[in-house]
Amino acid sequence: ELTEKAPKHLLVRYVFPNSPAYRRIAPGDVIIGAAKKKFKTEHRNGYGMDVFGPYGPILEFAKALESCQQKSKRGKLSLSILRNGKEKKIDLKIRGGYGTFSQKYPKDCKKSARIVQELCDYLVKHQGRDGSWGVAPNNTFAPLALLATGKRKYLPAVRLNVQFHAKTTRAKDDSWLINWRYMSAAIVMSEYYLATREKWVLKELQEVYDFLTTTQYMDLSQVNEKVKESHPDAYPKNAMDSHGGWGHNPGFEGYGPISMLTGQGALAFALMSRCGIKVDRKRHDAAYAFLARSSGNNGYVWYKDQAASPTDWADMGRTGAAGIANALSPYKEKRYRIASLLHARVIGEHPESFPDTHGSPVMGMAYTALGALGDPKSFRRLMDENRWWFVLSQCTDGSFYYQPNRDNAGYGADSRISASAVTAFILTLSGKSLHVSGKTFRR
Repeated sequence: ELTEKAPKHLLVRYVFPNSPAYRRIAPGDVIIGAAKKKFKTEHRNGYGMDVFGPYGPILEFAKALESCQQKSKRGKLSLSILRNGKEKKIDLKIRGGYGTFSQKYPKDCKKSARIVQELCDYLVKHQGRDGSWGVAPNNTFAPLALLATGKRKYLPAVRLNVQFHAKTTRAKDDSWLINWRYMSAAIVMSEYYLATREKWVLKELQEVYDFLTTTQYMDLSQVNEKVKESHPDAYPKNAMDSHGGWGHNPGFEGYGPISMLTGQGALAFALMSRCGIKVDRKRHDAAYAFLARSSGNNGYVWYKDQAASPTDWADMGRTGAAGIANALSPYKEKRYRIASLLHARVIGEHPESFPDTHGSPVMGMAYTALGALGDPKSFRRLMDENRWWFVLSQCTDGSFYYQPNRDNAGYGADSRISASAVTAFILTLSGKSLHVSGKTFRR
């Protein structure tokens, strides 16, 4: 835990049984240094452009943790701690023999490849009998990660998840907070169909498309009148306010359509078009127009369809979703590619907020990485600047866990599944084995 009183220290709150630190480090201990060096930099707490990033003891600890896994150091991690006010040196043995990430990771990286295999096995083991991994982010990135490996042994688990999506979606549905689930279904089923060409999937995809056309906000008649009372400031000011977007629920309710879902909607339409689903271009371009209105001159995408100031940036999940949606646009006009590149480059310019996205941080991380793919230099900088996250998030059993940060939504019983799914997905992107990651499209 980071504390305000000691900004160069890490307070130990819990030690997992059977971990290298078990019975060596105790709750209440304060880690003040690693690898025979005291931590030098104070952490920067809070939320905003001036404090994003791991700078301080988190980053310094991560560097020491990965460094000790070099062959020459044989996993020996030397820690300096304070216990009951007295300084003490403790040496830990970091097991596993993972080594360090390569300079081009996840490409040409033995450590990344090993992690992906272990995470995929972990995900298969923890898949529900109905094919689900829980919430929408898990049911998006777990099957995509498994599919991206190209290994036939994982295909039954992917197919089971696709069948779950098929059984839980239909052309008409009045469930609550529903659009997240349908976006997940559209993206996963599209990638699965493009990989396998199993014809039964097309009927299911058509149902999802038909549903998404009813939940996309296109007309003032779709506005729930209760909005005037519950969210008066969000009530549409004119016919184009929020036009073309998706919110949590059909039409316009609450504060209306948001960029994160609209980016996924535009992406879903692009993928379904590749599958042969006839997509209404007016609807598709309405979604792209929403994203364009929400984009600043620097490419950063704001929460709704209005741009932030030209120099603003923060959580990049929305920007990434817009970037990959534009990259996969089925239309020939250059504006889509230009937008995709702009979104990718702003991610590369400001990679510090990678794990600090709003709502579902791990979902934001996955889409940020996808959006950065539009510019190889930006993707490289994103991965290099956030190497610390992948080092610190790995657990001793090989799984990964979601670390609480500036927005703790999603930190709960499935925090290991969500982080494991997204980590596996991100580490497969350089292989370009999915359409979202750059696989060549052939009809």
